[in-house]
Amino acid sequence: MSEQADVIVVGAGLAGLVATYELVKAGRKVLVVDQENEANLGGQAFWSLGGLFLVDSEEQRRMGIKDSHELALQDWLGSAAFDREREDHWPRQWARAYVEFAAGEKRRYLYDLGLRFMPNVGWAERGDGLASGHGNSVPRFHLTWGTGPEVVRVFLEPVKRAEREGLVTFRHRHQVDELIVENGAAVGVRGSILEPSSQPRGVKSSREVAGSFELRAQAVVVGSGGIGGNPDLVRENWPARLGPAPARMIRGVPAHVDGRMLGITERAGGNIVNRDRMWHYTEGIKNWDPIWPEHAIRIIPGPSSLWLDATGRRLPPPYFPGFDTLGTLGHIQQTGHAHTWFILTQTIIEKEFALSGSEQNPDFTAKDLKQTLGRAKKGATGPVTAFMEHGEDFVVRKTLRELVEGMNSLGMEPELDYEQVEREVVARDREVDLKFTKDMQLMAIRNARAYFPDRIVRVAKPHRLLDPEHGPLIAVRLNLLTRKTLGGLETDLDARVIRPDGEVFEGLYAAGEVAGFGGGGVHGYNALEGTFLGGCIFSGRAAGRALAKSLA
Repeated sequence: MSEQADVIVVGAGLAGLVATYELVKAGRKVLVVDQENEANLGGQAFWSLGGLFLVDSEEQRRMGIKDSHELALQDWLGSAAFDREREDHWPRQWARAYVEFAAGEKRRYLYDLGLRFMPNVGWAERGDGLASGHGNSVPRFHLTWGTGPEVVRVFLEPVKRAEREGLVTFRHRHQVDELIVENGAAVGVRGSILEPSSQPRGVKSSREVAGSFELRAQAVVVGSGGIGGNPDLVRENWPARLGPAPARMIRGVPAHVDGRMLGITERAGGNIVNRDRMWHYTEGIKNWDPIWPEHAIRIIPGPSSLWLDATGRRLPPPYFPGFDTLGTLGHIQQTGHAHTWFILTQTIIEKEFALSGSEQNPDFTAKDLKQTLGRAKKGATGPVTAFMEHGEDFVVRKTLRELVEGMNSLGMEPELDYEQVEREVVARDREVDLKFTKDMQLMAIRNARAYFPDRIVRVAKPHRLLDPEHGPLIAVRLNLLTRKTLGGLETDLDARVIRPDGEVFEGLYAAGEVAGFGGGGVHGYNALEGTFLGGCIFSGRAAGRALAKSLA
């Protein structure tokens, strides 16, 4: 096809692919430009576990979960805690629209595209302990059968089909440096053609410039992602409420997630809101077989591991594994140390440890039922076992004293005091066999095991950490890892970018993480998990559909 297109989409990640899919359904011609090579189609979504937030779904009802639009909206607004008159104007509206989508047509929309879900619903981000506060009141994490690559596939295949039919053109290794604005409207992009790259997906690529380009269309959609691969930009926007910006962070996203288009769009006249809202994980471990620089994997823990800070003191309620991500992050940063520790047993790691990412879950990703059923067998999964054997953050020993010695051998400051760690472990163990207990983590474990899928496949039966029948003992050093940008380009419900004066920026749209997953921050201060891929889908869909209707 010629370079003439109705719309230019900047970024070939999930949001860009969804917008393109909606446009070509309406017969529009789309030009997709991306700074990476074809191997990176789908962007960050490809690496994800593929969890999606659904409300009152068929899967939930089969599991006996009572959910509703009203309950989900209560949870969302309690987590978001919107409190900014101007900056939260559109995010509030996006939040209500997204929860309605998740409780309504979202499942059918994805199902009709060919997406399927695992039968058991996960209970992620269980919250801060208050009904009106942060967290999911019920399980809502729907794991895609096929994980992130499958989420990408169901949109990429029709887009590639449209490419063969002449409706879509991809321009890889095209790095946008400027939005072309004429008479107040976005009409195209200019930038640098980067030298060809044959690097595999996710591997950092060259930024050597081999030429330049200028492309024009009736409108531009920015779907370029966030800032998680740019630690300097993360620190620049770090919120004081989460304590001092950490000197060391490992990266949960590839290096190309650099945030460049945020600044480029702002210089062109787009408005950025909620810059200080972000989502980073506390349970990061360095990948023993890295793909990108400082490649981090997140442990998705069950609730049973004993969580100690860098000095060996137990984290206070409600900062238990899997409950309140940003609350825990803020607490950790106030301690003056960026790392923490899990102490657990072989029994716990076999049942409770999952690793984020499609590549760490080859059975789900390959849709291999036989291999998936093998998870029910005794022993940790293959990827978890590999980290136990090769990961620099894992220590495995028979006794607690040996374990603490091994933890100290990793060379982190401060050095742990054995007696302090022993006090925390023994105090916790004394409470395990009590019929009634004041230990809120043990209460939470019992609550989790009341949910049948958790009891069967996710949460270990409570036991003493020092019981040798459940050994050996395991310690995991946990690091902070960068992940999501919760603020971004302000957009209305049609995904049109807003200017600082509140007026619509003609011809310019934004979707996905660059727009805070909708409106400039649909999550507010906090997220409910399973909402990032869904935010890309919902905002990309909004941009594509609005443009399909409005273009001449």
